[in-house]
Amino acid sequence: MTASDARRAVEAVWRIESARLIAGLARMVRDVGLAEELAQDALVSALEQWPQTGVPRNPGAWLMTAAKNRAVDQIRRQQNYQRKLEEIGRDEEQRTAPDAGARVGDIDDDLLRLVFTACHPVLSVEAQVALTLKMLGGLTTEEIARAFLVSESTVAQRIVRAKKTLAKANVPFEVPAEDEREQRLASVLSVIYLIFNEGYSATAGDDWLRPELCADALRLARVLAGLMPKEPEVHGLVALLEIQASRARARVGLNGEPVLLLDQNRARWDQLLIRRGLASLEKAGSGPYSLQARIAACHAVARTPEDTDWRRIAGLYEALALVAPSPIVALNHAVAIGFAFGPEVALELVDDLLDEPALKDYHLLPSVRGDLLFKLGRLAEAREEFERAAEMTRNERERTLLLNRAAACA
Repeated sequence: MTASDARRAVEAVWRIESARLIAGLARMVRDVGLAEELAQDALVSALEQWPQTGVPRNPGAWLMTAAKNRAVDQIRRQQNYQRKLEEIGRDEEQRTAPDAGARVGDIDDDLLRLVFTACHPVLSVEAQVALTLKMLGGLTTEEIARAFLVSESTVAQRIVRAKKTLAKANVPFEVPAEDEREQRLASVLSVIYLIFNEGYSATAGDDWLRPELCADALRLARVLAGLMPKEPEVHGLVALLEIQASRARARVGLNGEPVLLLDQNRARWDQLLIRRGLASLEKAGSGPYSLQARIAACHAVARTPEDTDWRRIAGLYEALALVAPSPIVALNHAVAIGFAFGPEVALELVDDLLDEPALKDYHLLPSVRGDLLFKLGRLAEAREEFERAAEMTRNERERTLLLNRAAACA
């Protein structure tokens, strides 16, 4: 095996095993930052040894063994060696590989602890996202920086500060008690949803869609559903992401330009993802992600745009506004009303949002208003709205789309 072959093998194994590896180590050493350092040390060992020895039969267990041995070596150098060793449930002689057939429940428990730790409320949302992608997604700092269009040093600083914050706050590596779990789970779901949305509709840059980021979020959501199978809203999020992801191939044209929902070739929608999403929806509840998934399902089952049940969608947005009220939900509700009952009614609802502070810099407000004005034949006003929306967006593909719509109003 060449060094390049070994590197490719290590990278592939790391992407698959890193979350479980860090989670298992964090349970032992009770420090997420230290756990990641030990895991990285094991990764370096693999890069050094696998070119000579080949990839082991169970690479995940190999990495865990190497990391655990380094943990024990470190503890041995500390004065309180014996006490620390007892805390991690080992004695000096137990420096052998972990059982490759370790109980799945143990692994699952460790992963669940890592999920809740990475999304702990003492961290900012930006730090939660970076730490989640690093610890659970297996992404490199460079990959995270590229995905969110920030510098690599910015991402590295966020991750370092996040780990220091967790250590300073003495955050326990555990699943929160039941009375705290719902609040903490909401944060976990929000982070995964944010990651997916950034991939699905990039806020800035030259690309309209970042499939890799969508795939990472969907994988995290599926893992979470496996860890928490009795949580309806987790299944709601999975359903939403599966159905949204099913449209990915149809959302961009041959040259990478955006293709809006009603203009998409529905034959290109991924029917397997739609079926998986609808199956998850059967286990979902009535929370915000579940309701959004039901809205997405209305589009997924419509064979043509004309078959879309816009009245049902409008009703679902009304329900969503009750459980998760926001100006953006109100704007989406207005869009649905426009399709169900006509643009005049919808325009009144949109105009009621013009003074909403949260939508002051939200480019989709003038975009939606421009679309309604266009349908009403008020072309000069529509053009102004599309041009204003184009000035507000930071995504180059979307800016081009909006300017083209403005030009069509001439």
